[in-house]
Amino acid sequence: MTIDEIIDFVADLDGVLTLNPTAGDQWPEISWGDTFFYYSPDGVIPTNTQPFATIVTKDYPDEPSSQLNRPNTFRVNIVAGKEAFTNWIGHAPRQAVTDVDYSVTDTVIPHPTYSSAGWLAVVNPGTRTDAPTRELLQTAYHRARSRHERRAGSDAR
Repeated sequence: MTIDEIIDFVADLDGVLTLNPTAGDQWPEISWGDTFFYYSPDGVIPTNTQPFATIVTKDYPDEPSSQLNRPNTFRVNIVAGKEAFTNWIGHAPRQAVTDVDYSVTDTVIPHPTYSSAGWLAVVNPGTRTDAPTRELLQTAYHRARSRHERRAGSDAR
């Protein structure tokens, strides 16, 4: 999968807002070139939630390296939730993550920083992880949509 294929796949889901920070806009320089996906049917960046998935093109400071400085290398990060995280990693998100090669490609791995919150990651999704990455993105999307609808319902009361 390419970055564009992932963006197109997620953007086709109803109510998704795709944020692509670039030089000169309001977002921090570290985020330039990366992509953030929110469930936001009104098209406004939510102030009370994180994205349900991201694509990063560089290692962020203070997190274990995924060696994203390699040519044509990126990482897709997905809020998978406890159940999907446990199914893929073999233990609950809050358990310590040890001995992980965060630079391995085409493999579902715990997120280098946010694994305790149920985030999974894939560096350069390929043939082994194309279908699982799409499935995990759909799961994250549905979770974000449900959370939004619950909040909207409670706001209406």
